[in-house]
Amino acid sequence: MNAPLNLFATVPKRSARAPVAPFLPMTRAEMDKLGWDECDVILVTGDAYIDHPSFGMALVGRLLEAQGFRVGIISQPDWQSADAFRALGKPRLYFGITAGNMDSMVNRYTSDRKIRSDDAYTPNGEPNKRPDRAVSVYSHRAREAFPGTPVIIGSIEASLRRIAHYDYWSDKVRKSVLIDSKADLLIFGNAERALVDLTHRMAKGEDIKSIKDLRGTAFLVPQGWLPSEEWGVHNSTRVDVPGRIDAHPDPYAMAKEDKEACATENAAPEPTVKPIRIMSREERQAMAREKHNRTVVRLPSYDTVSTDPVMYAHASRVFHLESNPGNARALVQQHGDRDVWINPPPLPLAMDEMDGVYDMNYARAPHPAYGNARIPAWEMIRFSVNIMRGCFGGCTFCSITEHEGRIIQSRSEPSILREIEHIRDKTKGFTGTISDLGGPTANMYRLACKEKTIEESCRRLSCVYPSICSNLGTDHSKLIQLYRKARAIPGVKKILIGSGLRYDLAVRSPEYVKELVTHHVGGLLKIAPEHTESNVLSKMMKPGIGAYDEFKAMFEKFSLEAGKKQYLIPYFIAAHPGTSDEDMLNLALWLKKNNFRLDQVQTFMPTPMAMATTMYHSRRNPLKKVTDDSEVVETPRTAKVRKAHKAFLRYYDPANWPILRETLKAMGRGDLIGNGEKHLIPAWTPGEENMTAAPEGKRAMPTLAPGAQRGARPGQPAGGRTAAPRGGRPNALTGSMTARETVETKARPSILDTIKVKPKTASKPTASTTKGRR
Repeated sequence: MNAPLNLFATVPKRSARAPVAPFLPMTRAEMDKLGWDECDVILVTGDAYIDHPSFGMALVGRLLEAQGFRVGIISQPDWQSADAFRALGKPRLYFGITAGNMDSMVNRYTSDRKIRSDDAYTPNGEPNKRPDRAVSVYSHRAREAFPGTPVIIGSIEASLRRIAHYDYWSDKVRKSVLIDSKADLLIFGNAERALVDLTHRMAKGEDIKSIKDLRGTAFLVPQGWLPSEEWGVHNSTRVDVPGRIDAHPDPYAMAKEDKEACATENAAPEPTVKPIRIMSREERQAMAREKHNRTVVRLPSYDTVSTDPVMYAHASRVFHLESNPGNARALVQQHGDRDVWINPPPLPLAMDEMDGVYDMNYARAPHPAYGNARIPAWEMIRFSVNIMRGCFGGCTFCSITEHEGRIIQSRSEPSILREIEHIRDKTKGFTGTISDLGGPTANMYRLACKEKTIEESCRRLSCVYPSICSNLGTDHSKLIQLYRKARAIPGVKKILIGSGLRYDLAVRSPEYVKELVTHHVGGLLKIAPEHTESNVLSKMMKPGIGAYDEFKAMFEKFSLEAGKKQYLIPYFIAAHPGTSDEDMLNLALWLKKNNFRLDQVQTFMPTPMAMATTMYHSRRNPLKKVTDDSEVVETPRTAKVRKAHKAFLRYYDPANWPILRETLKAMGRGDLIGNGEKHLIPAWTPGEENMTAAPEGKRAMPTLAPGAQRGARPGQPAGGRTAAPRGGRPNALTGSMTARETVETKARPSILDTIKVKPKTASKPTASTTKGRR
């Protein structure tokens, strides 16, 4: 692979050829104003064009602009014909295709495979502005518009589909997106280095078909292709042995004499004697590294993984073991008569490179073409600042590691503080509150391995599971210092932390927790235990619930010392691989015991390439060596079971009582149905079938379900709720109507019912789940 140069080392001086514009052009009229007869690169995106570094096309566009290239944007084109792809003319170099900040399938469908009613990345949240599998659809239309023009695909949708992958929406293993899109090149992960290098080389006349040495790229080659004769191939079974393991032969067993074999051996020529060369340790290590860097790992073919779940799980495990840019080798996978070749992941950006990316001349606003339209995703992030990227947590349901990498890339303090000042001075509607200083995880800023050599050789799937690695630095002092400087900026009244917190790291630094709780929590803090049961948490690669309890104790202690009433808002996932009905019941009982009534809950969605998705599809655990006899991971798959698991998280909602009664009876836990404080849900309530409250002052009489405990007192207080009557007050968190008490109960009101905050726009889950899910 080519040695990386500093991303901005070769930035040309600004000339009239590439003037700085308030926005990148989206029309020929805008090109004319800039004096352009053509664009060098045209970027096609499934999102509205918002010129802000949190939106991929804006970041990529400004980066190429800074390199002296003319860049145009085609945003949310009508894909029914090629006409919209001709809007800016033919690009001189290539089309860059992306589905947008979200995977198009995650963006358009719920975890139940139902069409979403809105799209946060579209003006006014309007749905159906992008097609299914947008990367492939856009690529075909771009080729149709200008045949022969190179097409390069990227972003999270392409990144997570670079090899054969299980597709939840069609319930089958699909080929690499390179096959479906017929793109010339796929750039995965953090694309800045590869994109800049590629564009300069193409501008000098190099054919895109010959550019095969860039990290972070994938492409199609003839079957068996190798870069040179010096390269070798390792079968993936040399990395991790799948299938049944053959028994070792007994060395003491008597074997029959094989005279033919002996004769063959005797007839063989004498082996060539080679002189022994004594090499230094450094020479041996250098030779081993050179051999390692010229070795490609061959994964099982598409035909194999599409029909054999065990081999699919094996391929997934090997893929993730080869994800550290310090030691990852190239991968290759056969698709018919061609191979998909995947170069090692991109090297992380240095701090000054990260600063350069975020310090570019962004307008920090939606394109004027949208007028006064409200774009929910913009409303969500316009007062927030991204301080880092990447995650070493390795949560199996999340795709951040596969996309952004596990090595944290952080911006410098001055760069972050400058952006806060830009928000204060340039962003319309700023009232003094920064809504977030974070990223994929709020408190991984500038955390890294203690030794670079250890980091480069490590093959762990997570730095914090099953326990925090002894080589991981957990010092939060630089983040504390950043918080203090940020809130001291004139005009800034409050700095909030909206990103999810890795609480098992936070408890290593009580000073950080105190700083956070005292100054940066606006009453509520998101935190994601995800589950309470250890067997489920082990499939998620998440810490035990004890770590949550430890953080909760610190949080409450420091809130009390600060004289503030503040609350943790826990997030949980229903129907995750490895979850049984009993696991969800235990979680529901934990929620009731701790007086949590969750409003927004999430059902597991299998997204491409995530390890939990592998568990869902293959019923095998790729966190360990995969064999025919290895651990079977059963996963809730039917719509009814998934609905029941989600209902357990909202046990208090009358809409969920019928399915929970049925589920509890089937589990033999009818004893939890009744109107006592120790019951999970009430027995049938008059008026419940119409989702209306029982008449005022009337008490529901319990009905004894089959298997219920005998001796329950009639009229015992119920622990559930029914739907709110008309005129009931809105929920404090979301503004939606909540259930109200209809029977006497000694249960305390939920803490969430006591919190009065303004309604917030609910964010959709993303393929990488990039915020709030640590």
